[in-house]
Amino acid sequence: METEALAHAVIGKLRAAGHQAYLVGGCVRDLLLGFEPKDFDVATDARPDRIMDLFPGSGRVGAHFGVVLVRDVFHQVEVATFRSDHTYEDGRHPEFVRFENDPRQDVLRRDFTINGLMMDPVSGEVLDFAGGRIDLERRVVRAIGDPDTRFGEDHLRLLRAVRFAARLGFEIAPETWESIQRNHALILKVASERVRDELVRILTEGGAARGFELLDASGMLADVLPEVAAMKGVAQPPQYHPEGDVWRHTLMLLEQLDHPTAALALGALLHDVGKPPTFRVAGRIRFDGHVEEGVRMAHNILHRLRFSRDEMEQVEALVGNHMRFKDVHRMKDSTLKRFLRLPGFEEHLELHRLDAMSSNRNLENYELARRKRAEFSEEHLAPAPLVTGTDLIGAGYQPGPLFSKILETVEDAQLEGRVQTSGEAMALVRQMFPR
Repeated sequence: METEALAHAVIGKLRAAGHQAYLVGGCVRDLLLGFEPKDFDVATDARPDRIMDLFPGSGRVGAHFGVVLVRDVFHQVEVATFRSDHTYEDGRHPEFVRFENDPRQDVLRRDFTINGLMMDPVSGEVLDFAGGRIDLERRVVRAIGDPDTRFGEDHLRLLRAVRFAARLGFEIAPETWESIQRNHALILKVASERVRDELVRILTEGGAARGFELLDASGMLADVLPEVAAMKGVAQPPQYHPEGDVWRHTLMLLEQLDHPTAALALGALLHDVGKPPTFRVAGRIRFDGHVEEGVRMAHNILHRLRFSRDEMEQVEALVGNHMRFKDVHRMKDSTLKRFLRLPGFEEHLELHRLDAMSSNRNLENYELARRKRAEFSEEHLAPAPLVTGTDLIGAGYQPGPLFSKILETVEDAQLEGRVQTSGEAMALVRQMFPR
């Protein structure tokens, strides 16, 4: 059963049992905009225990807040009891909630008018208690009620407003925007993981460049990513970067992102993060060591935002290797093949394309690397070793630091086609590393 069909079935069963039940929130917004919703949520006047009775096997994911997860074999739907929230003290959770019978009360405690719509999936009737339909038509993100109150209740809503405006191409209502600018520093009180997830969504769901322009204008960019905010006004050599400073260059990369992976999007955002601290003028503008500094800074940023080790490694690799494409045409075969077999090389290649298209628009190195990557099979890029450590021991070599040098030398020769058999490889070892 598809998630939408499951939501409809849940609503049907709740109504058959005498309860009110509607689709609610983002799924209604997306349906009215003609988008396919990712998730379907249901709001009802049924209390959590009643929902659990009607749907055996379901589980409470927010018992205090009246949220129950109803599942079938493959899909799940959040079913939430109508409620009003009271006395937020931690910038995230209400101190207590009151279950309600009136859907209007449930809507008025939500974040934005475009997310406060309810829909009867059978008739298509929309319940709009906060002016959400008008704001959809006007393409506006507007807080429900007093924006200072809404952002004070849940500080993450500051980032969510930016995300919706960027992804949907909407404007932020003036009073809501002014409140964001007044309250931007509240984002510093939000858990790093929640900030991370919203930033990734801004980067990957569409409209990333506009999202980061809004983050900058709101004050939140300097709050959560001061290293990125520092890119503004950092000049670049015009012969290589006619587009302007590091900030403009980075925004141009973000403009080209088309629902990328999180790693690629973060690579695009952070590839030049090492330039501001390494800026100097010596005859011309220089950024000596900006790649190494960028890797260090990217590591600190990603660690601060609690990314996983695998995500950190790939983003750091993207930052650390993005300048190597300029040398592709003169790399030895062994160096080139090691470069082309980097994990996730397609992301490295795409980052270079974005980088080139956001500066001098020269794609010669991109095309050469793309052709070479297509030309070589995995076996050519990472062939089975002709000599192993065991072979070296058998030939009388003592284990130690020299082993890695020997094995690397043999692999170089293998990748360059100078040796093709184990015998040829051992002959090379004896010639270059006599015992």
